Amino acid sequence: MSPTKRVTRASAIGGGVIGGVRRFRSFASEKMRDRRERRQAEREMRYRTPINGARRVVITGIGAITCLGLNTADTWAGMVAGRSGIGKITQFDASSLPVRIAGEIKGFDVSKYIEPKESRRMARVSQIAVAAAQEALQDSGLEMGIDVPNDRVGVMMGTSMGGFEMSDAGMVDLRAGGYRKLNPFALPAALPNAPGHHISKRFGAKGPLDTVVAACASGTQAIGNAAEMIRRGKVDAMFAGGVEAVINDGAIAAFSLMRVLCTTHNDDPTHGQRPFDATRNGFVYAEGGVVMILESLELARARGATIYGEVLGLGVSSDAYHIAIPDPSGSGAIRAMQWAMDDAGVRPDQIDYINAHGSATETNDPLETKAIKRVFGERAYDIPVSSTKSMTGHAMGASGAIEALATVMSLRNGILTPTINLHHPDPDCDLDYVPNVARPKNIGIALSNSFGLGGQNACLALAKYE
Repeated sequence: MSPTKRVTRASAIGGGVIGGVRRFRSFASEKMRDRRERRQAEREMRYRTPINGARRVVITGIGAITCLGLNTADTWAGMVAGRSGIGKITQFDASSLPVRIAGEIKGFDVSKYIEPKESRRMARVSQIAVAAAQEALQDSGLEMGIDVPNDRVGVMMGTSMGGFEMSDAGMVDLRAGGYRKLNPFALPAALPNAPGHHISKRFGAKGPLDTVVAACASGTQAIGNAAEMIRRGKVDAMFAGGVEAVINDGAIAAFSLMRVLCTTHNDDPTHGQRPFDATRNGFVYAEGGVVMILESLELARARGATIYGEVLGLGVSSDAYHIAIPDPSGSGAIRAMQWAMDDAGVRPDQIDYINAHGSATETNDPLETKAIKRVFGERAYDIPVSSTKSMTGHAMGASGAIEALATVMSLRNGILTPTINLHHPDPDCDLDYVPNVARPKNIGIALSNSFGLGGQNACLALAKYE
């Protein structure tokens, strides 16, 4: 064979080999791509159930910014210690008002969580929400886009007034200097859905985004609604909680005129909030935020998550009675508790503890006591009941979420938080309110009550994860 023919033949063989390698690589690449797409599809479908399914929902992360601490650990430690977070108002000059105390968040540095340019466009309520959500997500270990697709994660936040102070300040600027002096972000920052929006944007949650505005029941209802979305298979995980941050002269003045705030302890703030005590005369206004990561039990197990507790059910009712006065019969509160247990599939004799609304108003405390007796009968005297608000004050739309934190941690740690400042028994409030000192007690199922302005009643049924 001539040299020329050998070269030609070698080239042909080489070209054939190279072409075969290229075809093999292309085939292998397609197979790998198909495999990746199939795995992605499997991940996306893995935790979905039929729309009428009922999946178990667990809590895997908690974030907190409250007057007791700037994280969950410090907030919980303050509750167990029976420490009051109430103090004199520092956010504005309250010297001309009849109420000069509040549950203010102390030492919150927004720059640790949000860039200055972004934070200036946000109301304080949204800043707190993002900070709490960041802790919750980190605590959960959930990696969005890896453990679960972003569009299978939603946000459900509760608030009663949103960024009210932003619109209030905007009106002051408008009237003082004309419309050109108005902050263009005053209106969007004030919207009640702004906290949820900022959480969704910050962490890339592209599933359902919703806001519950139900006065003092907002946080409780938001957590329950979020759990229901997971139970029904609409999402696999949710950011859920409540947030409030409107300690200003307008809010304090308005609640003072309604005669629902404590006016007797301006010089002794830590004893101002006195639920179930015969000397109580109103609640102490407060701010704060708690965000939880809820997810399906299947997802939590698959990724080896730490589980704090389980959301069993929610009961929501309306008094249909008065904008500021609860129905004297207590029927709305009764229905909320009964419906929460029905939703959870548990009986009254299975409830080991109740975290009360316990607002320290003259009307609410005996009414809640009466409602508990109606639901549980004589067994009501054997169920420990305590008010977290005795330490945190009343953070309105955030209060239910803060109390859900207390309830879940009590279930997990076997410690009941106390009702502090309870020294003068009220004959109309005669249950076991865990007075003044935390109590070791293993509990399995608990209720958390929130009864708000406008007759908005909500009750969560929560359980120890087993």
